[in-house]
Amino acid sequence: MALTPSTMLPLNTKAPQFQLLDTISGDMLSFDQIKGKKGTVVMFICNHCPFVIHVNEEIVRMANDYRILGFGFVAISSNDIERYPQDSPDMMYKTAMENDYTFPYLYDQSQEVAKAYDAACTPDFYLFDSEDFLVYRGQLDDSRPGNGIPLTGRSLREAMDAIMGNKKVPTVQKPSMGCGIKWI
Repeated sequence: MALTPSTMLPLNTKAPQFQLLDTISGDMLSFDQIKGKKGTVVMFICNHCPFVIHVNEEIVRMANDYRILGFGFVAISSNDIERYPQDSPDMMYKTAMENDYTFPYLYDQSQEVAKAYDAACTPDFYLFDSEDFLVYRGQLDDSRPGNGIPLTGRSLREAMDAIMGNKKVPTVQKPSMGCGIKWI
């Protein structure tokens, strides 16, 4: 497992649109269907990455905390399932159920959405404002498997709190770190 950082899509990028299979409901969902009135969090994750497994509890807690405040949440897996069958749609559904995902978990079979977002690793986080412009991208917080730093979601929570308070989201942002996306 090679440690891979986010590529940091430029701030103010308009949210790339998509329509992907939600492995939980079986429906095709678009960005417009999942976006929130205040903003939208797009997370690139997968089932087997130890960095994602480490943050699963916090991303569920965060989605539950902020969804009621007007934020939309969505997780997308773009990994090659031929080489990584543990990331298949059936296993995505199982992971979503085991972790109580309260947000859609979409399968990006063609990897076109990951490419449009310039996603590089799992987990990789993107926050778009109410106008669908990128205001935050990068890490959830400073916690990583085995580093002893508590999991809080601080970096992403502070960005959402800034939106809630009608404040500017700081532009100095740390990249996420995790497993590289498994490209076809």
